Amino acid sequence: MAGDNRQPALPPRMEAEFSSLMRELSACGHQAPALIERARLPRWCRHSLFFFLGYIAKADGRVTEADIGYAESLIKAMRLSRRQRRRAIGWFQQGKSAGQLPFIRGLAMRLSRRLWPAPALKTAICLCHATQLNGRPGKPRRYRCEDAIDQIGLPVSISEDIFDSYASKVWTRHSENLSRPTSYQQACELLGVTRRDSLEVIKRAYRKKISECHPDKLAQQQVSDRDRSLAKERLLHYQQAWELIKRHNTLRP
Repeated sequence: MAGDNRQPALPPRMEAEFSSLMRELSACGHQAPALIERARLPRWCRHSLFFFLGYIAKADGRVTEADIGYAESLIKAMRLSRRQRRRAIGWFQQGKSAGQLPFIRGLAMRLSRRLWPAPALKTAICLCHATQLNGRPGKPRRYRCEDAIDQIGLPVSISEDIFDSYASKVWTRHSENLSRPTSYQQACELLGVTRRDSLEVIKRAYRKKISECHPDKLAQQQVSDRDRSLAKERLLHYQQAWELIKRHNTLRP
């Protein structure tokens, strides 16, 4: 139906692995290098990963210090030797120079993704993290990231779910949106959840948000008039977000 935000279903094995990795990513504070340090990436994935990182880094025409620093953090997380580090840097440089993605790059992940989806999914998480190093990604970086994820044989919906998770758990820490939510995704971001979360999980997040700015709680604290006004505004938008989410789930076929 129109306005339905559900993603196409993933194969059961891939869905289970993806859900597990997203929980692990959240436990790592949405730091992909920390995830890779815990959940190792096979050696045969390195060439494609660093090539894709270089390809994404050049999306806006200039590689930034943040791009280089992120690649270095992955090298450290993988505990690469000096020789392996030089090779990774060389692959990154190749990706920077590429105008398009060669078919062979990512082929091993593309062939193994159904029986062993973990390597492709871990790579996708690393690529999405690279794409949002400066917050919500612009179109050039996002398009290149989606090209790379498609190249390793994963649906683009994977990147959308990963970005949703960053939107609700990371980007909102720096700038909470106080405007009235007008879409299901905006409502989820405001409550700090994603579209993949169940209604019960979203309900718990909503109650927690409400409790943080409820007038009864604020009455027990030393709060300025301005902060009290902002809390009242947040309370209203949380309620609007919850109503939108409830309507969405009621109307779903």
